[in-house]
Amino acid sequence: MYRNLEECLIDLEKHGHLVRIKEEVDPYLEMAAIHLKVYEAGGPALLFEHVKGSKYKALSNLFGDIERSKFIFRKTWDRTQSIIALRDDPMKAVKHPFQNIGNGFGAVKALPMKKLGSIPGDFEEIQISDIPQIQHWPMDGGAFITLPQVYSEDPDKPGLMNSNLGMYRIQLSGNEYEPNKEIGLHYQIHRGIGVHQSKANKKGEPLKVSIFVGGPPAHTLSAIMPLPEGLSEMLFAGLLSGRRFRYSYVDGYCISHDADFVITGEIHPEDTKPEGPFGDHLGYYSLTHPFPVMKIHKVYAKKNAIWPFTVVGRPPQEDTSFGELIHELTGDAIKQEIPGVKEVHAVDAAGVHPLLFAIGSERYTPYQRVKQPTEILTLANRILGTGQLSLAKYLFITAEENRPLDAHDIVDFMTYILERMNLRRDIHFYTNTTIDTLDYSGTGLNSGSKVVLAAYGDKKRELCKEVPETLKDLRGFTNARLVMPGVVAVQGAAFSNYQAAQQELKGLGEAIAEKGPLDSCPMIIVCDDSSFLSDTLSNFLWVTFTRSNPSHDMYGVNSGYENKHWACDNMIIDVRTKPHQAPPLIPDLEVEKSIERIFAKGGSLEKVKLK
Repeated sequence: MYRNLEECLIDLEKHGHLVRIKEEVDPYLEMAAIHLKVYEAGGPALLFEHVKGSKYKALSNLFGDIERSKFIFRKTWDRTQSIIALRDDPMKAVKHPFQNIGNGFGAVKALPMKKLGSIPGDFEEIQISDIPQIQHWPMDGGAFITLPQVYSEDPDKPGLMNSNLGMYRIQLSGNEYEPNKEIGLHYQIHRGIGVHQSKANKKGEPLKVSIFVGGPPAHTLSAIMPLPEGLSEMLFAGLLSGRRFRYSYVDGYCISHDADFVITGEIHPEDTKPEGPFGDHLGYYSLTHPFPVMKIHKVYAKKNAIWPFTVVGRPPQEDTSFGELIHELTGDAIKQEIPGVKEVHAVDAAGVHPLLFAIGSERYTPYQRVKQPTEILTLANRILGTGQLSLAKYLFITAEENRPLDAHDIVDFMTYILERMNLRRDIHFYTNTTIDTLDYSGTGLNSGSKVVLAAYGDKKRELCKEVPETLKDLRGFTNARLVMPGVVAVQGAAFSNYQAAQQELKGLGEAIAEKGPLDSCPMIIVCDDSSFLSDTLSNFLWVTFTRSNPSHDMYGVNSGYENKHWACDNMIIDVRTKPHQAPPLIPDLEVEKSIERIFAKGGSLEKVKLK
């Protein structure tokens, strides 16, 4: 049970989970580049002891390995899991009162502790510019906080237990922000802090916000946990850290006594400035858009504070490990929230939000001679209307029959669905709707489409395991490559506009149809580079589902409408890069060369075996 971040790092180092980087490292691109290589290699947590331009140490890759994360929380993990399970299913406590009595005491002992007085004695007042100014990617708009705990209270019901603790990226410098006086907060209005801001706006008042950085690792995790209704993030922080969250109020702002850094300030109604670009979790830059500005009140740091950060980029990254950790803690929460759903997997390699795999129940028509999706279609609507799952673009859903399925076994799961889909019945579109704000494949910011690909029943086809002759020697489409059973990628000319694309893809569909039925290949991908896309499963998932908007980029062989339902014999998905899409994240070659010294013989990371 760690009282602070430093105690955690001492424990990690003692057990071989942390390495100190003793060389001076530039926060402009170098620190992020080092982190990315170490994460990819499955390496340790990193403590940067000499950050150029700052007196503070910096920490990364703390949660980069699921086993390391479990080690950090080893003393409180089981009890925290049990209490979350009780919130999901309160009847457990009724059925097993003696078994769960200890959990009740654990929750009481985790209640936040309000301290008297003002700023803790080990805090000093600093400027934003004193913080390590970490810029991750060459086109980023400036330095960002990537592991903040953003605290706000409900203006109608003030107080800690009605507060929201969230993780929203924060731009510290660049763009039009006045240095040391303004920072940018990137969040959507439906988030907890957005609800608080909306209420403050109605009152004509600024929203007071505190940003905590560092502290016990449980506090960082609390900011991203999808907690059951009524379970406060501050209570959860106490549960997982095994120590009550300690706080006080100074000038009307909540101050965490456990954090390494605290930034306080106000968000004024309708006060926005351009935020971004920023290299994001889809593997592209999120572009510049207006987001709320926070007017700085005070900035505090402990005298020996440590600045934690992570690096966001094409998955998998450290936030992948965050996701695994959350999944292990919350267990079967999705089953409680959506009865009938057995599993939902947000596919990390596709950027999490663009692609969901789901396993549901199919009980509506047990005696129907022709088995087809029924109940799973109602479950699909529930899934696409639930929290962060509502940001998905592609949902593949089925139900188990005769054998178990695992939505995390990507090839087996997709094969099962492609073998059973009726492409003239089982494709269901949602057009002109919302998608992830960070996804630029759609028709505008937060605007695009969704598609449900449902399958249930008997196997309908054998999937091709090599490129069919039909897909070879097609005019204008070359280098046909097998991606996985039933999926083939072909290379097309560079995308110019949708009008031209419609003609090109119509011609492709007609050329395939002329050669006769192609039942063994239900999914054909048109891309810029079929060798790259087919080289790895990760490449296929990333390119296909981050670079396409279902309503605009899905075509078909012998496609048309039957009673207003779109149908086809073979799906064709155009995943070529579109002019309106954001650029991908590309490392700076000079920086890549400059950090070699850290991994060379005698360097702090010489023992890390790079891939």
